[in-house]
Amino acid sequence: MPASINPIIPGFAPDPSIVKVDDWFFLVNSSFHLFPGLPIFASQDLLSWKQIGNAINRPTQLSLKVSDTQLHPQKDTGDVLVATGGLYAPTIRHHNGTFYIVCTNVIRTPQGDNGVNFIISTRDIWSDEWSDPVYFEFKGIDPSILFDDDGRTYIHGSAAPGPYTTINLFEVDLQTGAKLSDERTIWRGTGGIYPEGPHLYKRNGWYYVLIAEGGTHGGHIVTMARSRDIWGPYEECPQNPILTARDTDEYIQYTGHADLFRDGEGQWWCVCLGVRRDQRGRFIMGRETFLTRGNWDGDWPVLDQVKSTPNGMSDAESSKLAVMPGLDYVRIRDVVQENYHIDDAAGSITMKASPVDLSDPQLSPSFVGKRQRLLDGSSSVTVQGIDTKWTPARAQAGLVCYKDEHRYLRIFFDADTLAIVVELVNKAKEVVQREQHELGSLPERVSFRMEYTEQEYRLLYSLEKGNMAIWKCVSVVDTLELTGPDFTGPVIGVYAVAQTDDMPAEFRDLNIE
Repeated sequence: MPASINPIIPGFAPDPSIVKVDDWFFLVNSSFHLFPGLPIFASQDLLSWKQIGNAINRPTQLSLKVSDTQLHPQKDTGDVLVATGGLYAPTIRHHNGTFYIVCTNVIRTPQGDNGVNFIISTRDIWSDEWSDPVYFEFKGIDPSILFDDDGRTYIHGSAAPGPYTTINLFEVDLQTGAKLSDERTIWRGTGGIYPEGPHLYKRNGWYYVLIAEGGTHGGHIVTMARSRDIWGPYEECPQNPILTARDTDEYIQYTGHADLFRDGEGQWWCVCLGVRRDQRGRFIMGRETFLTRGNWDGDWPVLDQVKSTPNGMSDAESSKLAVMPGLDYVRIRDVVQENYHIDDAAGSITMKASPVDLSDPQLSPSFVGKRQRLLDGSSSVTVQGIDTKWTPARAQAGLVCYKDEHRYLRIFFDADTLAIVVELVNKAKEVVQREQHELGSLPERVSFRMEYTEQEYRLLYSLEKGNMAIWKCVSVVDTLELTGPDFTGPVIGVYAVAQTDDMPAEFRDLNIE
């Protein structure tokens, strides 16, 4: 089962966790402020993956309203860490016919961040029907599950507060969330900051704890320890870190937040997050999911360095990611679903324009998008149905590359000024740029296109119809303008803003790569 494609889940796909059940592998990623959340992927060969669902797919399951994005200046680098709340670091496991996901919903309060931890489950992962959350008491993030041989079930996670956290463990009743033991610290890591993503594995009578340390960017490493007793003490692996790209010139950087597993032939593998980072520091796709081979013939696992897709394979060829119809559309935070009508087959979307813009930290703007999956690609759409009602409503609608309320690049028609507008916002870099190209009259329709490479975005528009479309490039933006240490990745989509909340915006021929 060769691993010749990397990343296996391209684009906004951090914090992977994986489980093998029968002939299938199932994988889940963090989703932060996007709804639906916790995308589920399936594969039989570890190469070709299909999104089959979203574990958080009903607004009644939980709220993402208080999941705003905070900007944290970093004294050591001068960068600004862009930290988004919402759904962090899910772990997926399977036991006695049931799939379980444990996860943290990070919400912002006046007293600080509050991680609300929960369990959701399903007997049929293909049905896309997951339970309501069962909450459990744990002051921390990134919970994981171990089903032990004696029938006991344990949850372990990174205990808060602060960067020098600890890995804590307790026995749990998954049906009620009740603790069945005291919570104890089992390992404090190797001294790296922000330990995260702990997983426990039992092998040959040993309990192995795997964690990431050093923060999820330049210092990211994977470390391990083991004990004969689940409660410890744990002895550190003498080969730590067992995986990292730190202090290397590898194209794939920031590798960490790993999960180990075996395929049907007994071969060990590891999924982890990483970024494709060029020599100028661009990693525009954010944190993606990568796969690498491992060996566990001895006392400790040995993992291969994470490599990208072999030279000669195009970006489109390397992305064998398929989607069951309609599952990859996302919106922002707590959506009002009846305000949207999506016809995936026709590429048609109608939404009610909203006074809420993309910059709002808590409310849900009128927006529908998909994660950018191709490093080199393009997306396009036609806005139609523009009429005289748009002018008093000061309406605008268009195409946007969105990361969070602080960072987005958009091209849109502004009915207030009768102009095509390009706007770049990156408050983490104190960048706000706006260009206007006046039309002089109200068009019936306007088409937009965004072309992207690793180095740049090109923004174009056309007022012509059908095959006679003549595209005009109005702006070229270096992708460095939207690159930075963050948790999310680019989402390409359409949006509409108006001073009234009852004006429909119609989008046709939407194509997002």
